Amino acid sequence: MFFELIGTLVAGAAVALIVWAVNRTLKGRLPSWLVPVSAGAAMLLATISSEYSWFSRTQASMPGGMVVADKVEERVFYRPWTYAKPFVSRFVAVDRASLRTHPEQPEQKLVDLVFYGRWTRTAKIPVLFDCAAGKRADIVDGIEFGDEGEVTNAQWRDLSSEDPILRAACKET
Repeated sequence: MFFELIGTLVAGAAVALIVWAVNRTLKGRLPSWLVPVSAGAAMLLATISSEYSWFSRTQASMPGGMVVADKVEERVFYRPWTYAKPFVSRFVAVDRASLRTHPEQPEQKLVDLVFYGRWTRTAKIPVLFDCAAGKRADIVDGIEFGDEGEVTNAQWRDLSSEDPILRAACKET
């Protein structure tokens, strides 16, 4: 966040300096308001660029085995450009490298879900999916696993067969 602020300020200062130099070369023929307006426009464009590139930058820096399962695109009234093209503000990735199964319960897959958000901390949560039944259970205190892989004390939630997180977790590699 700090580096983005610095980058935005540098973009504004650089454009203001360029417009000032052009105006000085033209011996003051440009309007006096052009320097601060161009600096503000450069800062706004730098902020918008950073906002729209966040998802692709974050996705490119994810470790191997991570699959983006679902993303949230936002439209906000105080950012009118988002109505033309919404930006990704947060997303969920399935850590396929963390996938674990029990030989006796091949349809149950335990994976880590990683929640990414713009300006928020990344959170990793282990989740158990029953791919055959289309259910999900968060791994929390009180859940126990038996010798045969059976799960007790789990709070199962039914999911749609089209749920993108379920599909990403249960996808065969």
